[in-house]
Amino acid sequence: MADPISNILAQHAVVVLDGAMGTELAQRGADLNDPLWSARLLAEQPELIRAVHADYYAAGADVATTASYQATFEGFARRGISHERAADLMRLSVVLAAEARDAFWSDPANRAGRPRPLVAASVGPYGAFLADGSEYRGDYGLSIADLMDFHRPRMAVLAASGADILACETIPCLDEARAIVRLLDEFPGVWAWVSFSARDGESTNYGDRINDCAAEIGAHPQVAAVGMNCTPPEYVPALVKAMHAATETPILTYPNSGETYDPASKTWHGDGACATFAADALAWYAAGARVIGGCCRTTPDHIRAAAELLRRGR
Repeated sequence: MADPISNILAQHAVVVLDGAMGTELAQRGADLNDPLWSARLLAEQPELIRAVHADYYAAGADVATTASYQATFEGFARRGISHERAADLMRLSVVLAAEARDAFWSDPANRAGRPRPLVAASVGPYGAFLADGSEYRGDYGLSIADLMDFHRPRMAVLAASGADILACETIPCLDEARAIVRLLDEFPGVWAWVSFSARDGESTNYGDRINDCAAEIGAHPQVAAVGMNCTPPEYVPALVKAMHAATETPILTYPNSGETYDPASKTWHGDGACATFAADALAWYAAGARVIGGCCRTTPDHIRAAAELLRRGR
């Protein structure tokens, strides 16, 4: 059976992803100064998460990515949340996105020229649990087996949650991606995309060659797309071209705004490139990306502009 990404690409030229969740929640007044980041709101303000998903679907996104990026059993346990409650909150992240999707799709006016949208369950890297910025370094000092042990419990919950696909994202090193795809073998019938974070136009944040990552990870039969996210837009064209040349698996990209994140102060600095986001998205498509959206500091307005241009202006 074809994966959900290929199902859309069989009828449409591009899959439009959503934009940022955490920074969008912060823009709407949420306090995310917490190691759980956006996952904190699963317990405290779930209706706000649902509203963000709804706005991205209305803006043209074909996929909503859940607020489970930093939702881990270890992270919840640090806050005194039980294993059972943590699993419930992980499942809730999928329910919120699915409710927003189903409400959007129930209006026939929203269906013209659109595929039925997907729900992607976010699986953040080990470094996201550490909440120290190490997802932008990948210097964990852990084995592949250690990383499998860390990811397995959450992937088991999300694999059974009803999500259409797992979004294994902001992966800084090839070894963590290897751990994830080995775990996919334990969940037959479950699809995933694997998205790396990159430090330049050639390498992951840890230093692995991006073409090698695409060739190896894209070859796994349960990987529906491979690419990069939370990476400065200036590096995306070269990264997409390198990955596209290394695999026949669809390439995805959802970069950040181009600003720099300071994990110590948990603030963003510098100038963003969001003013040209839609035009840049066309360039990423021309380079070979077929699954395109935004990461930190991008908004529903950016996705709306990109979706309109991608669907109209190639």
